[in-house]
Amino acid sequence: MSDADPAEPSETVDNGDRIPTDVDNGDRIPANVDNGNDVDYERIDSDGVLRQRPTYSESQVIMTTVKVVSPFVLTYGIYTTFHGADTPGGGFQGGAIIASVVLMIAFAFGIESTRDWVSNTLLVLLGTAGVGIFAAIALIPIALGGRFLEYPRYMSFNNIIELSSYEWTKWGMEAVEIGGIAFIISGVLMGLFFLLAAGFTPEELSKAEGENGQSSEVATDD
Repeated sequence: MSDADPAEPSETVDNGDRIPTDVDNGDRIPANVDNGNDVDYERIDSDGVLRQRPTYSESQVIMTTVKVVSPFVLTYGIYTTFHGADTPGGGFQGGAIIASVVLMIAFAFGIESTRDWVSNTLLVLLGTAGVGIFAAIALIPIALGGRFLEYPRYMSFNNIIELSSYEWTKWGMEAVEIGGIAFIISGVLMGLFFLLAAGFTPEELSKAEGENGQSSEVATDD
């Protein structure tokens, strides 16, 4: 009687290890077998990108938890961002908390599906808008004869909006925290997450392996 289960066909490699070949979605391929016990897998997603991670599987517990927790986390992130000038918090911390909401959704509902509605255009727009707002607020005082981020110079606009030096400083800091730093941090963190999760194409893998092989040959010759 064969040890192999007819319901789980497999093939035998030279070292006697057994590698399963029946994968339902047909998009996983066996990688190099380093020893007789461990079989590492690489997966090619529907977008043609090779990723070294298991296929996403739903968890009703995680999905339900994220649905309940996400609105509160988002609210806390916005609260932290808006109160950064007066109380503990700020655009950096608030932007990171807001970005964590998208990360939680990605872990709960799948990275690929989350990336479909959080487009690269939105992430680039967030980062660009944040840099633009920060640069405008910081550089306008220089154009008015002051220094970088010298908020009292905005008193030149008192003929439009009459505010004291303290109020211009307060609202200038709020604008930098909310419209500048929070946008930049949230956009950069979400972008880095999706970049790290993107994996690499088989062509990039072959090219990298070829370069590593050439480097090894040069080292051997030396």
